[in-house]
Amino acid sequence: MDVTPQIAEGKQVIEAYGDKRFRVTGEVYEGSILVFPDRTLNWKVAAFEDLTVESLQPIIDAAGDVEVLLLGCGARMELVTKTVRGRVRDAGIVIEPMDTGAAARTYNVLMMEDRRVAAALIAV
Repeated sequence: MDVTPQIAEGKQVIEAYGDKRFRVTGEVYEGSILVFPDRTLNWKVAAFEDLTVESLQPIIDAAGDVEVLLLGCGARMELVTKTVRGRVRDAGIVIEPMDTGAAARTYNVLMMEDRRVAAALIAV
C-alpha cells in the first residue's frame, strides 16, 4: 500500500533547506523565500532584524488566499514586534513564528491538507 500523500501538480513543496538556500519542488533558491501553495518568491530578508511590515507586503496582498503565515525566523524562534503582528492580523492572517526548519515542515503538512497557508522563510 502506498501511503505517500498525493501532491497536486503545481503545488510548492519544500524539499530541503540549509547553506543559505532552499529546494522547493525541484528548484533551488538562494537566500530567503516566500512560499505559497502555487508559487515561491525570493525574499530580501537576510536576518530576523530585517523583518518589517513592508517586507511582508506580498503576504498581506494575498490575504484572501492566506489564513496562516508560518514565519521561519532563522536558526531559532524570535518574537515578532507588535507592529508587524498587528498589521498581519489586520489583514486577517494569523502569524506563527518558529525556527525555519519547523516552519518548512509545518508548511508542507498544512499545504498538503489544502489549508490556506504561506511561509516566510529566513535562510539558515
